[in-house]
Amino acid sequence: MSNLHIACDHAGFTCKEELKTSLHAALADLGLTVVDHGTNGTESCDYPVFAEEACKAVEAEGSMGLLICGTGIGMSMVANRHQGIRAALCTTELHARLARRHNNANVLCLGARMTGIELARAIVLAFFSENFEGGRHQRRIDLFSK
Repeated sequence: MSNLHIACDHAGFTCKEELKTSLHAALADLGLTVVDHGTNGTESCDYPVFAEEACKAVEAEGSMGLLICGTGIGMSMVANRHQGIRAALCTTELHARLARRHNNANVLCLGARMTGIELARAIVLAFFSENFEGGRHQRRIDLFSK
């Protein structure tokens, strides 16, 4: 089992809770144990605080992450400031699959105000079901990971 570090802000809270509940068994089948870094309610808060905590855990463990805010943009910007993070803001299942296969993304970002819950579920499952293809894609990742 590997940890899946999740975090959100107030705008992503309901989506985060719904995904944790509805996908618990599916994520466990993929070998992922959810570790929730907050927030724990819908009161306005600062998304960088929660993104930082989750990203530090992903880096320390070499694990995976899921970050959710209103648009997904803020969370992805914070996440990609970390050397060991390759965060992808995905709005379709294809984005999610290719982010894993070609970019070895280790953090999925979602916009709760942009993406309906059914699509969000499908994106999460697509992202965490895929594996990195390596090969020519690794060479490209190496170019931006210096």
